[in-house]
Amino acid sequence: MIGEILKKTRDIYGYKAKEMSAKLDISSSYLSEIENNKKKPSLELLEKYSDIFDIKVSTLILLSEDHDDALKRNKPQEFIKKLMIKLIDVMSKDEVKSSGQNSREI
Repeated sequence: MIGEILKKTRDIYGYKAKEMSAKLDISSSYLSEIENNKKKPSLELLEKYSDIFDIKVSTLILLSEDHDDALKRNKPQEFIKKLMIKLIDVMSKDEVKSSGQNSREI
C-alpha cells in the first residue's frame, strides 16, 4: 500500500514522523494512520510528499503498486532487485550527462 512506501521514503530521507507531519501540515496521528495504511492520502497530500522528496507523484504510486505486487507473489526481493536496477540505470544516465557536460566545459 502507498502508506508503507511513504513511510519507507520518509525513513530513507531521514525525517522523523513529527517533522514530516509538520512539513505536510497534518497531525502526527493522521500521518501515522496514512503510514499504517488505515487512511489513504489525498492527491493534494501526495503532491506535498512529491515536493518534499523531489519525486513525481506517479513514481510514488508506481513504487506502491510494484511493492504490493511483489508482496502478493511473496517475492519482496524482486521489488528490491527492480529498484536497484532502476537506480543503477538512473545513476548511469546521470554520469553520462555529467561527463558530457564536463568534456564540453574543458
